[in-house]
Amino acid sequence: MSTSTTASPVTRQPERSTRERAARRGAIGLGVVLVAQLMLVLDATVVNVALPHIQTDLGFTPAGLSWVLNAYTLAFGGLLLLGGRLGDVFGRLRIFEIGLAIFTVASLLGGLATSPAWLIAARTLQGVGAAFAAPSVLALVTTSAPNEAARNRGLALFTAVSSAGASIGLLLGGILTDYVSWHWTLFVNVPIGAVVLVLARRYVTETPRIRGRFDVVGAITATLGSVSVVHGFISAADRGWASPVTIGSFVVGVLLIALFVRTEGRVSSPLLPLALVRNRTRGGALVLMALVVGAQFSTFFLVTQYLQLVLGFSPVATGAAFLPLSLAIFATSRVSARLVAKVGPRPMLLVGTLGLTASFVWLSTMSTTSTYAAHLLGALVLNGVSAALVFMPVTVVVLGGVDRAQAGTVSGLLQTAQQLGGAVGLAAIVSVYASQAVPGQFVPGVEPAFLTSATFTLVALLVAAFVLRPRPAQAVTASSEPTREPTRETVAVAAADGAEAQ
Repeated sequence: MSTSTTASPVTRQPERSTRERAARRGAIGLGVVLVAQLMLVLDATVVNVALPHIQTDLGFTPAGLSWVLNAYTLAFGGLLLLGGRLGDVFGRLRIFEIGLAIFTVASLLGGLATSPAWLIAARTLQGVGAAFAAPSVLALVTTSAPNEAARNRGLALFTAVSSAGASIGLLLGGILTDYVSWHWTLFVNVPIGAVVLVLARRYVTETPRIRGRFDVVGAITATLGSVSVVHGFISAADRGWASPVTIGSFVVGVLLIALFVRTEGRVSSPLLPLALVRNRTRGGALVLMALVVGAQFSTFFLVTQYLQLVLGFSPVATGAAFLPLSLAIFATSRVSARLVAKVGPRPMLLVGTLGLTASFVWLSTMSTTSTYAAHLLGALVLNGVSAALVFMPVTVVVLGGVDRAQAGTVSGLLQTAQQLGGAVGLAAIVSVYASQAVPGQFVPGVEPAFLTSATFTLVALLVAAFVLRPRPAQAVTASSEPTREPTRETVAVAAADGAEAQ
């Protein structure tokens, strides 16, 4: 009896010390992964403010400039599901490190760019790295936590980092462009990425692996098909809709996407299980999200250039000018979860898409005599509030009724719809803008471009009204326990892209 009494304090001390070391290691690992997430979110917006300087320095055409954004989002969206699958099989930490290394090297190459082709190639490589790294982030956030309380704190920090990252990216991009050079909007990733890579191996715990095969054909056809369709839209602005290059791009894109669908129905481990998108409600919600994000990309692409080229804003002032939009998204997102529980997703989607349509019509009235306070501020706030009313309900609808085992796949599918929808939408809207543009003047193409954005969100409104109409036996309001964590992830990513979109 006395032996056990005297031994107890001796044994407890090492146990407590071990727990403290594990907690410290987990906290550092969590911080490392969150820094990587912040870097990936920043990259979605940090380059936006620098676009006018990039165009002048490297000689981009108005239509070609959109590839600075689209090269990244296409590679990211097209390979996102493959990146998640690679993490499952080879280990999340390993694929996270490979993806982050690719992203860091590509950032260095992009910062050194001296031609449009060079920069576009580097941005594409960045997208590949992000597609490998991003799907592993949330899994590593949860596995780095030593207990449930720490895990919940990690999820909360993940959401905060993702939501705030877009606004930080706009401000940081403005500061770097204004006081150093646009090249540093890419160089800034290099030291951060190097430090994260060194610390990740030491402080981040690897996740269990599962056996499986890779749908390489699906990844290739989805990515190249999307690239071909986007190239068709951009080519239409420079060469015309009847050009053989334009028509050929659309034909090749459609054929590749058809091959992708056929492949997914036949392989044993598809990137996209078709049963997940055959559901009418889920498929409609994915289409709605793609339309909204495609329209939203025009806000950053066009307003950024308008503020600098027409109103004479500095890059720093341009980044600050978007803060009302970002704050509106953030503030509305705080209450959107409660609104979904009270009124359901569909009413919020109807109001949100209607508000987005109104904001784009408002933005289409910009002219050479417009002012920020009178003509842009209100439209940007309306846009941010309306976008936030869309993100959460779409997430609830897409993930409603999904088993926990499939929640990660569906969450990745939603992110893919955001990225590819944004790329295709931006290409279409920029094509309309470029076709009406006057050399040396920015404003002439703005009205038809924003009216095209309004058309996108009007179609999204019709999808919400007619496709997402609930059936008697259908319950789309359930955001059940099995899907709660992926919902948080997707809302965070939606808020980040949504400030870009998002």
